[in-house]
Order: sequence, then C-alpha cells, then structure tokens
Amino acid sequence: MTIWNNVERTVDVISEWLGKIGWILILYALFFGLYDVIMRYFFDAPTLWISTTIQYAMVLLACVSGAFSLNTGSFVKLDLFYEKMSPKAKAVCNIITFFFAFLYLYVLITKGIEAASSSFARAETTPTAISIPLYHLKAIIPIGAFCVLLVAIKHVVQDIQTALGYRRG
Repeated sequence: MTIWNNVERTVDVISEWLGKIGWILILYALFFGLYDVIMRYFFDAPTLWISTTIQYAMVLLACVSGAFSLNTGSFVKLDLFYEKMSPKAKAVCNIITFFFAFLYLYVLITKGIEAASSSFARAETTPTAISIPLYHLKAIIPIGAFCVLLVAIKHVVQDIQTALGYRRG
C-alpha cells in the first residue's frame, strides 16, 4: 500500500499547488479589476488589456480550481438522501457517480486536446484591441481536466476500499 499512499500524496500536492495558483488568479482579478474600474470611472482612462486578461485569468481559475475543490470536498452537494447513508452506501454511490464523471472528463480531455492542437496550429489570439495568445489557455483546459481526473481516481479507489471494508468512511 505504500505505493498507493505515495500516489495519494502526489495527487494531494498537485491539487494544493493548483489551489495556490487559483488564489493568485483570484487576487489578480480582484486587484486589476478594481484598478480598471477606478481608472475608467474616476480618471476617464480605460485600459485596453485588463478586462481581457481578467477573462483569461477566470478561465484559468476554472481550470486549476476543479482538482483542488474536488480534493478538499468544496463542491456544493445536494445531500437530500446521501447524508443519511452509511459510509459503505455513500462509497457505492460515489463509485457509480465516478463513471459519469469519468465520461465527462474523458470528453473534456480529448476534445480539449483537439481544440488546443487546432489553436496552436492557427496561433489563435483574442479578437480584441490587444491581441493575446489563446492557444496557451486552450492547452491548460485538458491539463486541468486531467488533474481533476487524478483526484477523482484517488477518491474512487478510496471508495472501493471503503465499500470492500478495507478503509473506514
């Protein structure tokens, strides 16, 4: 089990780093968004680049925060029936749910790779006054989805162990 414990720790470290990157992106959007509003409304000097880069940062945030949120249990849940279940029953429900998550992430990864490849081939940029490359952003989407898949696999293995009685829920 030491190999699996090392895998779990590695996934945890990756998701923690993604969470830290997410915080930096939130701070970036907060401070530069505030700066842009002040410049636009108080000094009548709007910026050309801030709104586009904030949109870029928000997409990056969506890409990096999924793994962190899943790993820390931060997603919003509808616990109407789930909360009253035993740990083994919860594990079985999670195992069933994993297959739907896997299908979604598989499509997101494969189609994301296709979109990123196409974007790299065309050297795609934003259609704004200041042209910012988009291919880097599109490449991060399947990478972020892969990180979420790693966390999902970690959780499903833990749920299988719980369902089989090797681990306490």
